[in-house]
Amino acid sequence: MKQLILHHYPMSPFAEKIRLIFGFKGLQWSSVIIPNMMPKPDLTALTGGYRKSPVMQIGADIYCDTALIAEVIEANMPCPALYPSGIAAASRTLAQWADSTLFWTAVPYTLQPAGLAALFEGVPAETITAFAADRNAFRANLPRMRPADATTAFTLYLERLEEMIGEQDFFFGPAASIADFSIYHSLWFVRRGGPVAKILDSFPAIQAWSERLSAFGHGTLDKLSSGAAISVAHDAAAEPSVGSSDSHGITLGEKVIVSATDTGTEQIEGTLYGAAKNRISIAREDPRAGQVVVHVPRLGFELRRAS
Repeated sequence: MKQLILHHYPMSPFAEKIRLIFGFKGLQWSSVIIPNMMPKPDLTALTGGYRKSPVMQIGADIYCDTALIAEVIEANMPCPALYPSGIAAASRTLAQWADSTLFWTAVPYTLQPAGLAALFEGVPAETITAFAADRNAFRANLPRMRPADATTAFTLYLERLEEMIGEQDFFFGPAASIADFSIYHSLWFVRRGGPVAKILDSFPAIQAWSERLSAFGHGTLDKLSSGAAISVAHDAAAEPSVGSSDSHGITLGEKVIVSATDTGTEQIEGTLYGAAKNRISIAREDPRAGQVVVHVPRLGFELRRAS
């Protein structure tokens, strides 16, 4: 398998989702630690503006969003399966709910005062202020949920998940699927919140399930500098185009813009390199990274011609 490079930071919940999938698959990977807030100049050299964590790199191919990253990992290492036969569609659907609705309920629940104090213990006040300003811009498109509402909603979701898991090992039976990893990372984030994590004590089935997921570990990793990762991209060639199955009437080679539609909506500009059922691929050139192709999923992103 080609070198897998993950651009991430330790406290990123979505990065924990992918790190755990690496462990589930027993993969070896290279770890590039990025800043947890903007600016991220070395990451931007690769992505052209996409700022979320994590980003996975294979040579000159740059993969954004964990839904797509998981699919690419599966294509390279299909066993054990993230999308088991018979439950693939259901597991994808539950994963999408967990990555959006569950996550954006867990975040305001965790970031109430007691959780904030635990998460930022020992961090200078000016750093906390800068982080808050960064995240306010990052999630500007999302409605804000007050802590009391988040607590009520998160409790209801935990009750439903507890009933769903029951006596099973995983959410769809004896084998883990993408749904398990997507649910897990939100609860992993809550556990970072110190006192607010006590809410999980009332759900023993979820606790036992979490321990089973955590036991997969993170695979085998080596450390790589961001500059070295840029050199890897510069010296590589992107994989062939995934095709031109596009519903926008845009042809390959046209100048386009893609951006996320929920959070971190920074634009990526380039030329349309490929358009498949589940992904959009944009070719772009950077003075340091050279010619790279940035891949984003269809769901959660918009594509349009550059004006």
